[in-house]
Amino acid sequence: MITALDHVQLAAPPGSEDLLRAYYVDVLGMTETPKPPALAPRGGCWFASGDAQLHIGVETDFKPAHKAHPGLRVQHIETYAARLAQHGAQVQWDENLPGHRRFYSQDPAGNRLEFLEPLT
Repeated sequence: MITALDHVQLAAPPGSEDLLRAYYVDVLGMTETPKPPALAPRGGCWFASGDAQLHIGVETDFKPAHKAHPGLRVQHIETYAARLAQHGAQVQWDENLPGHRRFYSQDPAGNRLEFLEPLT
C-alpha cells in the first residue's frame, strides 16, 4: 500500500546547478537539502519545502518536460504568482481545474511546474 509521495525527480542539463539553486531557493523559497555522499558526485540538487521534495538530476541528453510536471500546492497563490513574475518567471494562469486556482511556470531548464491552491 502506498502511503505518501516521497519526492518528484526532474532532469536538467549538466552544469545548470547554480541556475537551479537560484530559482528553487531564491524564487520559489525552497531549501536546498544535501544529497547523500554516494549520490553527490552525479551532480544535480535536491530541494524541499514542507513535505514537498524535488530532486533535480543531471541528464546528458536533457530535454525539458513540457507536459509532465509536479503539482505544487501553495498558499496565497496570487502573492506567490506575483513573486515569480517579479523574478522574471513566466506565469500562465489556467482556470480548467474546478475548485482550484492554478498557474504554470517553467524552471530555468524549461521543466513545466504547476502551482495550485484549493478554493475554500
